[in-house]
Amino acid sequence: MRSPGELRVLPDATAVADALAELVAESAHSAIAQRERFAISLAGGTTPRAAYERLAAEPYRSALPWEDVLVFFGDERCVPPEDAQSNYRMAREAFLNAVNIPERNVYRIRGEDPPEQAAASYAADLKRVLGDRPRFDLVLLGMGADGHTASLFPGTDPMTDSDRLVRAVYSASVQMWRITLTPNVLNAARCVTFAVEGSAKSAALAAVRNGADDPSTYPAQIIAPADGRLIWLADAAAAQKSTP
Repeated sequence: MRSPGELRVLPDATAVADALAELVAESAHSAIAQRERFAISLAGGTTPRAAYERLAAEPYRSALPWEDVLVFFGDERCVPPEDAQSNYRMAREAFLNAVNIPERNVYRIRGEDPPEQAAASYAADLKRVLGDRPRFDLVLLGMGADGHTASLFPGTDPMTDSDRLVRAVYSASVQMWRITLTPNVLNAARCVTFAVEGSAKSAALAAVRNGADDPSTYPAQIIAPADGRLIWLADAAAAQKSTP
């Protein structure tokens, strides 16, 4: 049986962002002390952005050894890097431009390329930098009110193309191609952390954590690290229907 993971309930979205920033910092210091580098996969979304903005400010900006941080992305929209919908652009504006991280340490998904080409190229980056079986120290994820995470959407088995590291996905609801890491990569991480806020997500959070297994309806259920931690940071509104 899958584990629902650890649920940490915070008072509000601000507290979730604070906790997420602190978790990134703690994970970075631990990974660098043990392995001399910290590999993180970023998420898009409002709460992650607020956490990233905290990382761009003191004390994190000066306290973290950014030269030992490797930044990847869990998913990306198939848009150019300067597009307002780009997760890469959001991360750049929120904190990457403000911290002392070498450009070579930031691995963006080339959303401007044809989707399958972009997916294959990113899989090659993962293998080149992290090895044939890439393992992140920390994966950050959000969850939609429909239970999707990264670019794994309801209506499709999230294990589709399960032998791949990265795949191209067409989202019919927004009529857009996206690139996403597959569950094989996400579940190999040492720690996966969801940031969830708002009452609109309370039903999905309860279903994902405590409901029957149905990952085609609630893709976030597929996230279950094989040899790592699963942490949910949720505000009180999002967690109101969930049990620990």
